[in-house]
Amino acid sequence: MTSLYWHTCGEGKRDLVLLHGWGLNAEVWQSIIPRLGAHYRLHLVDLPGYGRSGDFGALTLEQMAEQVRPLLPPQAIVVGWSLGGLVATQLALSAPEKLAALITVASSPCFTASDSWPGIKPETLQNFQQMLSTDFQRTVERFLALQTLGTETARADARQLKEVVLSQPMPEVVVLDGGLEILRQVDLRDALPQIRLPFLRLYGALDGLVPRRIATEIDEMLPGSPSVVIEKAAHAPFISHSDDFCQHIVSFISALPG
Repeated sequence: MTSLYWHTCGEGKRDLVLLHGWGLNAEVWQSIIPRLGAHYRLHLVDLPGYGRSGDFGALTLEQMAEQVRPLLPPQAIVVGWSLGGLVATQLALSAPEKLAALITVASSPCFTASDSWPGIKPETLQNFQQMLSTDFQRTVERFLALQTLGTETARADARQLKEVVLSQPMPEVVVLDGGLEILRQVDLRDALPQIRLPFLRLYGALDGLVPRRIATEIDEMLPGSPSVVIEKAAHAPFISHSDDFCQHIVSFISALPG
């Protein structure tokens, strides 16, 4: 039976489960572990098919969430970045009794742009899918570069993301393609109002993949869900602005009941 890579560290009574984005693995959180680990028990997960959780093949969003769900500690706070934010949102919809709160980072209920919705152009995602079959490592590198574009530390941030990818086994092409298909096809906008959990959303003002206007759109859908746009950050605010990022999380959690 295949199993997920799941590493627990840190101190505290609250459990934070950290879900990474497309093409990466749990090592992407290394820069914030010292800060958050001083307050919480952290659970670092390689999503199915990624890093050390390699024997899964391509899964749907629902199947990815189903692999994570049984391992959640009681009343976990799930933090999902980008694709991981979709998995975290799916968990909040399908197993709300397992969660105490939901935090999404540079994520969107619908990553694909349309005439009425900001996001990634469908042809951009299709191009990445086509490129995977010919040069998947270069395709991943290009996608990582997009995530840091525009920040003052863009080159260093992109290098850090690349090191994370190379530090663990690379996902299979079919897994990467399946992840892009989730980003291209999934649309959870209509389901969002079903979420009754405390729900914090963090964004980067310079994010080219999840434009800041998405924060405003979801503010209107979910008036009880606070959002924070971190200025001068792009798609990986926990790397470029780790202090601000951690402070927002600590402040949000400190206000939760219990």
